[in-house]
Amino acid sequence: MKALPIILILSLFTAFNASARSRVVMGDERLSEYLPALEGQKVAILTNHTGLAGTKKSSPHILDVLLAQGVDVTMVLSPEHGFRGTADAGEKVESGRDPKTGVKVVSLYGAKTQPSAGDFDVLLVDVQDVGTRFYTYYITMLRMMEVCAVGGKKVIVLDRPNPNGFTVDGPILDPKYKSGVGALPIPVVHGLTLGELAQMAVGEGWTAPVDLTVVPCLNYTHATLYRLPVAPSPNLKDMQAVYLYPSTCLFEGTTLSLGRGTRWPFEVYGHPDMARTGFSFTPRSMAGAKHPPLKDRKCHGVDLRRKSQKLIRAKGLDLTYIIDAYQKMGAPENFWRRDGFFELLIGVDYVREMIEAGASAEEIKARWAGDVEKFEAQRTNYLIYE
Repeated sequence: MKALPIILILSLFTAFNASARSRVVMGDERLSEYLPALEGQKVAILTNHTGLAGTKKSSPHILDVLLAQGVDVTMVLSPEHGFRGTADAGEKVESGRDPKTGVKVVSLYGAKTQPSAGDFDVLLVDVQDVGTRFYTYYITMLRMMEVCAVGGKKVIVLDRPNPNGFTVDGPILDPKYKSGVGALPIPVVHGLTLGELAQMAVGEGWTAPVDLTVVPCLNYTHATLYRLPVAPSPNLKDMQAVYLYPSTCLFEGTTLSLGRGTRWPFEVYGHPDMARTGFSFTPRSMAGAKHPPLKDRKCHGVDLRRKSQKLIRAKGLDLTYIIDAYQKMGAPENFWRRDGFFELLIGVDYVREMIEAGASAEEIKARWAGDVEKFEAQRTNYLIYE
């Protein structure tokens, strides 16, 4: 392989040596741990704009780092939202080439065909997850792990912190609700990094056996409050949204707006028919939300932008928001989406039933407390970090 250019060496390793003892070090920064396995191999990278070799927005991208090292990167595989992370939720993204490097980019979200194991020798996974069962990046990783298992290819996960890694909460997925927003029998908030989740999927037989290596982060524990340097997807714009996301994403299964088409997605919720609370917003078409629910309609609702992040973290999966909205809607029979998407998100039948019966958030959480205990014991053998 070619030597790394001196300018890139200085930018990566001078900063690395100066701060590695105190800051979280990403798996992709630990080049000596995985570059030898890439020697003479055709490499595919599952990544997007979050694949930064460092903790700053200005950190170099893993694709640029590998190309500078002479690694034969044959393709980039992109998850939902595309390689640049700008596409709407659920939007099909076409394949093409990265205009900066010329490397082939294959979209795995909404694609009819998948790359075959014959297209590469090693799969690198370097993408930032947010630690919920309905965030789709891990599902794309699992699909590619299956491809590698069939083709006898090696998988290397360059691990990253889970910004919600301090919490395990929510019911375990009922198999009948397995879908594109829920692929494994895990709680809504699982508390694992992608590397830990990949190990658990293989160890529990949820995916086919595969040659898997995880390059861990350094200086990270599950109590670390890691702040993301870039938004992991278009509508998770800041840490307030990332912390609220496990709870407010459930509004995707209702007729309400959760703020898509505003500057505060996942930080507000409302509907034109909700009881007036003194706060309102109007979703508009914009980048990352071209066709937001309730577009151009004034929604009355609740503003969570200034809610204490410490309190949000302490509450875990918080059903008080959706219960509050259900009670404030003038016609609760029109509250839920008719396609059953709420059940796909929450993963069980009983949560909707208990909300409609007037149960409190505490009563509902007590119902899944056993699920959390079971999962925490089950995942013990796969934890990499304290």
